[in-house]
Amino acid sequence: MNVGTDGGPVGTALLLVLVLLAWAGVVAAAVCVFRTLWEFLGRGVQAVWQQLGPWRAGSTDPRLAGVGGGEPAHLAYWWRQSWADARSAGYAGPGAVWSAFTDPWTDRTARNLFHGRRASGVRASAPLYRFLLVVFVAPGTAAGALVGAVLATLLLGMVLALFALLLAVVWAGWAAGVPVLRGVERGRLLLRGIRVKCPHPGCYAPVPLALHRCPNCRALHAELRPGRYGVLWHVCRCGHRMPASRLLGRGKLTALCPRCEQFLPRAAGTLRVVHTPLVGGTSSGKTMLMAAMVEGLQAWARQGELRVEYATVDDRRTQTGLNQELNRTGWAHATTGGQPRALMLTVARGRRRRLLYLYDPMGESVSDAERVRAQHYLAHADGVVLVADVLADPKVRGLLGPEDTERTDRARPSAQGPWETYQRLTGELAALTGRRSRMSVATVVTKRDVLDRLTSLPVPGARIDDWLADVGLGSLVRALGHDFRAARYWAVSAHAATGTGPLESEQRRAAEPVLWLLAASGLRTGPLTGSGGGTGGRPVRPRRRPDEAEEGKYSPA
Repeated sequence: MNVGTDGGPVGTALLLVLVLLAWAGVVAAAVCVFRTLWEFLGRGVQAVWQQLGPWRAGSTDPRLAGVGGGEPAHLAYWWRQSWADARSAGYAGPGAVWSAFTDPWTDRTARNLFHGRRASGVRASAPLYRFLLVVFVAPGTAAGALVGAVLATLLLGMVLALFALLLAVVWAGWAAGVPVLRGVERGRLLLRGIRVKCPHPGCYAPVPLALHRCPNCRALHAELRPGRYGVLWHVCRCGHRMPASRLLGRGKLTALCPRCEQFLPRAAGTLRVVHTPLVGGTSSGKTMLMAAMVEGLQAWARQGELRVEYATVDDRRTQTGLNQELNRTGWAHATTGGQPRALMLTVARGRRRRLLYLYDPMGESVSDAERVRAQHYLAHADGVVLVADVLADPKVRGLLGPEDTERTDRARPSAQGPWETYQRLTGELAALTGRRSRMSVATVVTKRDVLDRLTSLPVPGARIDDWLADVGLGSLVRALGHDFRAARYWAVSAHAATGTGPLESEQRRAAEPVLWLLAASGLRTGPLTGSGGGTGGRPVRPRRRPDEAEEGKYSPA
């Protein structure tokens, strides 16, 4: 190319600029590839890593609120802290890159080079050296730092975007696990018919989720299930890890009712509960009948037909105290103290198990409709044991001769007959449960030992329902058959089944009403209940108390 005299200096200047730019590009590439890119990436990765802390166990994270007073557990990492870490990392990584670009590269290194000083800030002694630094080194160094910062930011942004995508997938997986695990546990309860209810007086509340006590610090956890505090486990404020589902072992923890904060049996939530109240008037023999039923279940267990255990230590203590009282006096004191606490037993036959709640309320609890409405446990009843003291019925008393009347008075008949008890119970039971027509009723005629000695009445035979009709209680039999899904009848001497020297056959017979109600819940105890729904015609002779020398004195059964 020919350059004129006018264009010669301009061409030379352009050529010189191009050479300088090319040289600056080479320097910039070298600085970027061999220094700034990796330095900035290292600074950014280090900042991201630090924001994913704290890494020391037990350290608190100032970005998050601590454990509150509601639930004494730490929120799960995936629920909130993972996003807090991701947000902090997203700001910290690029921030560290541009902070390093500003200082030292822009404010110190490039500034020193443009002022003819070395990168460390030492001024060059030779003018030529200063010129070379300003012209040939400083521009490329500044450009290399800028390109390195831009490339590091882009690469770090791509990695953080990928991290955010993976985090979203993981979060969605944990979040989806919450309804899945809850649904599996809920479905298991529905399939097995498990409905947990508090057994304690004055409460009887449904327990969809119990309070669980931390075995380390004894804090009460009300949300121990898959959720924001953890899908598989929760971490207590003390650091102890607890399983969040019964499928993972939550049932091994101590459970309490969330309403009254009293202990629940360990089998609650694992076994189907069969609520069985014993309903009868004062002195009708409910308490002794319940004792006889428990002894009868134990008698069947001794024969290998059942497996029976007390649900809690308190249940064993209660039954032991009642048995000691019966052994000492031959009879049980009247139930007092307001609403009853359920006596809980686990009953198993084969592979099926049930948690049996037996309620023994005061006889006064069925003396009027208002008191019946106050018996909230009736709302959960799966079946009812109607304790019938026929000696208290006016029609039956009208059939007795003088001697039988005297024997009946010594047996302490109830102040309320079975028909009167039923009339006060049935309407309120329908209102409380809404499903009376789907319930079964086991009617147990008590004080069989006394009835067998009465000459004015026929001896109870195989068909107790027919016998009740013969003594003037046919209306009761018809009403029970009409109002309930199923009704069966027994005549039992609880006096002969409890105390010292009990008859094991009478104990097993006393347990038949409960076994029949358990069979209605799916437990295979039907073959143990006999075929007729009543006791056989064999008279059950009474046992006298040791201090009763006079013939004809009986303890009320």
